[in-house]
Amino acid sequence: MAVIGVGIDVADVARFETSLSRTPGLRERLFTPAEASRPPASLAARFAAKEALAKALGAPVGMAWHDAEIVSEETGRPRFDLRGTVAARAAELGVDRVHVSLSHDAGIASAVVVLEG
Repeated sequence: MAVIGVGIDVADVARFETSLSRTPGLRERLFTPAEASRPPASLAARFAAKEALAKALGAPVGMAWHDAEIVSEETGRPRFDLRGTVAARAAELGVDRVHVSLSHDAGIASAVVVLEG
């Protein structure tokens, strides 16, 4: 396997939470219903992961936020469930595996994405 793309992003948790409170509909626009119910630090990390994924995919125009959902495996390990516009871009690049790591501490949420093909 070869690395096709790498992305990283960070989000200030308090600032992200303020944006969600200030902008009606933002939570629903960015997150699937399953994601939207999570606490602010978790949402900030998921937002960072979606941004990191977009960077790893080359930041193409027209990708839908709901087409990249972070789900948790039974072990708690996060993984992406890709569909629609995001799955199409990944297939175009020859992506076979998507690795994601999330973290939040000291008011900062971060995510790293590695694409393999």
